[in-house]
Amino acid sequence: MATPVRSSSRLSLAMERTGQWVFSQDIPADVVVAVCEASFSLHKFMLVSKSNYIRKLILESKEPDLARINLSDIPGGPDIFEKTAKFCYGVNFEITVHNVAALRCAAEYLQMTDMYCDNNLSSRTEDFLAQVALSSLSGAIIVLKSCEDLLPLAEDVKIVQRCVDVISLKACNEANFPSRTPPNWWTEELSIIDIEFIGRILSGMRKRGAKALTLASVLTTYTERNLRDLVRDHSGRCTMSYNPGDCDMYARERELLQSIVSLLPSEKAALPINFLCCLLRASIFVKASNSCKNELEKRISVILEHVTVDNLLVMSFTYDGEKLLDLDSIRRIISGFMEKEKNMAVFSGGDFKETCSAAMHRVAKTVDSYLGEIATYPEFTISKLNGIAILVPKGARKVDDDIYRAIDIYLKAHPNLDEIEREKVCSVMDPLKLSYEARLHASQNKRLPVQIVLHTLYYDQLKLRSGVDDQPDAAATRSELQSDASLARENEALRSELTKMKLHISDMQKNKGSSAKRISAGAAAATSGSRKHTFFSSMSKTLGKLNPFKHGSKDTSHIDDNNAVDITKPRRRRFSIS
Repeated sequence: MATPVRSSSRLSLAMERTGQWVFSQDIPADVVVAVCEASFSLHKFMLVSKSNYIRKLILESKEPDLARINLSDIPGGPDIFEKTAKFCYGVNFEITVHNVAALRCAAEYLQMTDMYCDNNLSSRTEDFLAQVALSSLSGAIIVLKSCEDLLPLAEDVKIVQRCVDVISLKACNEANFPSRTPPNWWTEELSIIDIEFIGRILSGMRKRGAKALTLASVLTTYTERNLRDLVRDHSGRCTMSYNPGDCDMYARERELLQSIVSLLPSEKAALPINFLCCLLRASIFVKASNSCKNELEKRISVILEHVTVDNLLVMSFTYDGEKLLDLDSIRRIISGFMEKEKNMAVFSGGDFKETCSAAMHRVAKTVDSYLGEIATYPEFTISKLNGIAILVPKGARKVDDDIYRAIDIYLKAHPNLDEIEREKVCSVMDPLKLSYEARLHASQNKRLPVQIVLHTLYYDQLKLRSGVDDQPDAAATRSELQSDASLARENEALRSELTKMKLHISDMQKNKGSSAKRISAGAAAATSGSRKHTFFSSMSKTLGKLNPFKHGSKDTSHIDDNNAVDITKPRRRRFSIS
């Protein structure tokens, strides 16, 4: 119901405005020009005097007296047509940087060129563009902004390209020799332009020798202004709530973000680290393309040694900071950095596992501290913890205190883990590489598995036994620990076997003792009477009396059989000539 009222009001307003400047009131209007919802009552001869297009319409019309012309396709709509009609009637109007592009396109559409009439609207607008609009950076930016609604005609008349060339040149001059304060004022003004035009401007600036930092500042300001709901500032703070179901609402933001990422300069140090992290979090939120996310992950992995724990946290949480993301991007970033370090080590002829660069040590410390920050969240599973921790080579950690801290926080936040799960958590830590304070804490930590506690205690025993205060080589200590543990197991097995043998022999001796007692008791009863002298015993005594060595030799006839005889082996004497 409101549409006819609105249309009639616009029509009456257009008619009223037209009547104010149409001077030939005594000559009735003979044509009505319709532009969208507005209509203008005009005179054919005034329009034909300047517009070759309207002349052709009238001449080629099949109607004998054309009374209505539809120009709804004219660039700029009713407002711009009104100004072109004023020009045809010789009425003055103001050409500004805001309407000059539309007037130039309308002049091209209506064929109001100097080929048809001298000093026509086309040449008037061209003079204004050259002398006023494109003489300053701000004017060129406004003209280019107005061209967004005039495509493709604005491209055909070369307005867009002329604006891009002027902006590229003057932006480079401002970057090198600022004329106003703050020095980056022009980046704020550029942020009103469509991203497609921004790409062309940056390309022109690059051809003119603009530095990567200058190009990066343009994109940084542009992103903060046009994606303010996704990227508040470089600190990563944002008040936007996280609702995965609304991601389809961010189609425009997704396309814009992907275009911005495609324009980022290739130099790795050109963009702020946290800006890249914010872009990656935004790309995850709006479900950007894999190529967009991979590009950001690659850029971050290249400079990972300069990334802080706060930067990693920006990429790990939702905008409200209440929920962890999937962390797949974090794993790919760390993995990409490790692959780069491995390639550099192979290229330089070193061993990646044994010798680690200073950047590797910094990254290892950052990753371990990062794990400690997110260890308390319920959605942070053991597989996610181990999946990130094992990406760091063991040689990159001088001591395992930071990863032990992360493990301790994780075990404290997840108290319902069984022994096997706690051992899986601790599998990423080497207890032999803990500092003395960490080992002292671990030896009294009831949350750790028993095996880890025993390792720390045994390691301290090895140090006390060796009397060495400094930390020995971890590999040698580990080898010694394994060999000692193997010997201990073998000794325990032998001790068990000996105990069993002793018990078995003791049982046998008990059985043998009882049998011997029974046998000795029977023998004593059989020989309890007086000894009877037999023939052989009397013969031995008679022969003993005839022994010629009875008094000078070892006569044993007088020794009683029941007396003890010393049968020890005689001492060997040394025979020598000395």
